[in-house]
Amino acid sequence: MREKQEWMAFVCLVLAFGVLTASVTAVLLEKSCSRRSFEAVGAVCQEILTEDPKTEQAVMAALKKYCSSQTVDSEDGRLLAYSYEPADLFRTDRNRTYILSFCGALAGGLLFLAAVFWRNQRENARIRALTDYVEQVNRGRGRILPGEREDAFSGLQDEICKTVTELYQTRDMAVKARDFFAENLANIAHQIRTPITAMSLTVQMMEGQPDSEHPKQIRRQLERLTHLEEALLLLSRIDAGTLPLERKKVDVFTVLMLSADSLQELFAGAGVSADIEEAGGVYILADLDWTMEAMMNLLKNCMEHTPPGGTVRCRYEQNPLYTEIRIWDTGPGFAKEDLPHLFDRFYRGQNAKEGGIGIGLSLARGIIESQNGTIRAGNLPGGGACFEIRFYSH
Repeated sequence: MREKQEWMAFVCLVLAFGVLTASVTAVLLEKSCSRRSFEAVGAVCQEILTEDPKTEQAVMAALKKYCSSQTVDSEDGRLLAYSYEPADLFRTDRNRTYILSFCGALAGGLLFLAAVFWRNQRENARIRALTDYVEQVNRGRGRILPGEREDAFSGLQDEICKTVTELYQTRDMAVKARDFFAENLANIAHQIRTPITAMSLTVQMMEGQPDSEHPKQIRRQLERLTHLEEALLLLSRIDAGTLPLERKKVDVFTVLMLSADSLQELFAGAGVSADIEEAGGVYILADLDWTMEAMMNLLKNCMEHTPPGGTVRCRYEQNPLYTEIRIWDTGPGFAKEDLPHLFDRFYRGQNAKEGGIGIGLSLARGIIESQNGTIRAGNLPGGGACFEIRFYSH
């Protein structure tokens, strides 16, 4: 639409130049004709006065009457009766007329070409500016394009700027991901090295003095390695978007109860109880097994930070927009410094349990967000950590 308006304005400008040129040419031609008419009348008067000087008064009176009168009766019929044509009395200089007409047309053409040249130069300047900008971006020296008034290239400029901005954001994300991966490699190596070192020491002790407890310690370390391997594999599948999730109608109370039952032995060993209140038929569209995996990680986290005799509670409710699940404990809550990093991979807070690998909460968030959900963590006013999970209907 903007381009069409600019093109119409350009056409109107060219037409205005053409009308101006035609007007100037018409004025010049009119002056030329007036001059020729004046010379012709003067020649006729001269001939009359030469033949009969006594007619001077009559001639002057006729000229005065012609000049003072705004309307003159046409006498073309009398001249035509004497076989005179307008061309016989007013001999125009055709060459001069042609020259004036040619000059007018040439001036109009030059104005038109100047307008076209100006428009092309302006468009070429805009194209060069956009081309230079893209070349600077390719060389890694991107700059901000100077502000231009709205024209046919404004849409292209906006799209280029958006694309460049997205490329910069993608590049920054890739750099951060690379740095994050490099940092996590050290953490992963450390997490794997710790149980291996422990098993090596246990084997050395078994060689010196056989003990039935040592194989159990090795088994625990192997289980830790296995859990770490499975967690890393699950994280990679979440990142790649290849985690097989079934979207089925799942009862929230069933998910929470099955998750708590799977951790019953751990809860009993820690002296912590689970309190899940049934709120009627509340359903979400989710994968039962993977949603249980996420809830188990959250319940386990609360259990690990709850002192013996404490309770981990679960409540849930539903509205037209989302289903909200709240899980909280009666422990000391999260440290203020830990809150921004709770869902970071391999992050272990100040009160983290010995032997943890710091990916349980990250796994839970990945599974929940993969099912159109959100999760956030915080502290309750009266103490205790709290997780709020929302599964959206649409």
